[in-house]
Amino acid sequence: MIGIRIEQLSKRFGETVALDSVNLQIEPGEIFFLLGPSGCGKTTLLRSLAGFCTPDSGTIWFGDEKVTSLPAHRRRTGMVFQNYALWPHKTVAENVAFGLEELRVSRAETARRVGEALASVQMEGAAGRNIHELSGGQQQRVALARALVVRPRCLLLDEPLSNLDAKLRMEMRTEIRRICKEAGLTAVYVTHDQKEALSVADRMAVLRLGRVCQVGTPEEVYRAPVSRFVADFVGETNFLEATVQGEQTVLAGETVFQTASSLAGMSVGDPVTLSIRPEAWRISRTASAASTNTLRGRVEEAVYLGEVAQYRVQAGSFLLKITEINPRRAAAGETFTLNAAPEDVVVLQPA
Repeated sequence: MIGIRIEQLSKRFGETVALDSVNLQIEPGEIFFLLGPSGCGKTTLLRSLAGFCTPDSGTIWFGDEKVTSLPAHRRRTGMVFQNYALWPHKTVAENVAFGLEELRVSRAETARRVGEALASVQMEGAAGRNIHELSGGQQQRVALARALVVRPRCLLLDEPLSNLDAKLRMEMRTEIRRICKEAGLTAVYVTHDQKEALSVADRMAVLRLGRVCQVGTPEEVYRAPVSRFVADFVGETNFLEATVQGEQTVLAGETVFQTASSLAGMSVGDPVTLSIRPEAWRISRTASAASTNTLRGRVEEAVYLGEVAQYRVQAGSFLLKITEINPRRAAAGETFTLNAAPEDVVVLQPA
């Protein structure tokens, strides 16, 4: 397995800046996600790693080898595409063997490696089947086997689950992680699906307008976003405009909030934005004597979903999104007391 290093990578398409001085370090054996909205540069970055797109400036390293100018066929990467890109006139085994034929691997070795690759994706019994006979999930497994059979130095995945239904996407998330870990592969995975990234990634980079906004583990990015964009893109959140009151305290509306976020370098009266996730609020249906980190509000809308309920609560000047786990069904007009722990009150500095 290899690490990947990206240094000051930039790419323009006419007036559009696709990548703007991107720097990333991906560790050997890591499943690393590139996450962001359409047009943020994540697919351009992946194609640059594969050798399908030539950057205007910057360097790409696979381990100690500089591959920036190396053609795609010499980079030894495995690519899994959004549309699978399988040959409809070839059998499963023939599709998987295609890359080995291009490498002029012997027939005996090809047969052995195709069998191993199909076994790794739990498709060993389907070697002779035609592609049109397979379900979407089975086709995705074949696409993975085709990428794995050439024994790539790294695996590149471009939104590989976007064409599957919701249930199958969840199943394949687990499978892709298992396959990558069992094969000891360094994998770079592009998606715009936050749940996919949070459930599969070892680490992730959130991109916007060709720039890296934040890099971290799923928990770090979700629980400690560094900007309003990251907090809003990765999951849902409530934004409360506030001002600094003192050390570890801010004032939002008429409520003082204690926070575990650092306020270093900030002065009393400085404007900030608080990010508090919907599920971070603790709900009480009785009044509370507590004042810090506590709001009292009225339910404007309630949606009961069984294991969770989602509410919109008007609390003073704030209209909040609240999620209750294992809820007792609530109705519009009910009054809640809401409290947030200091570690769940994230302070974002103005952009």
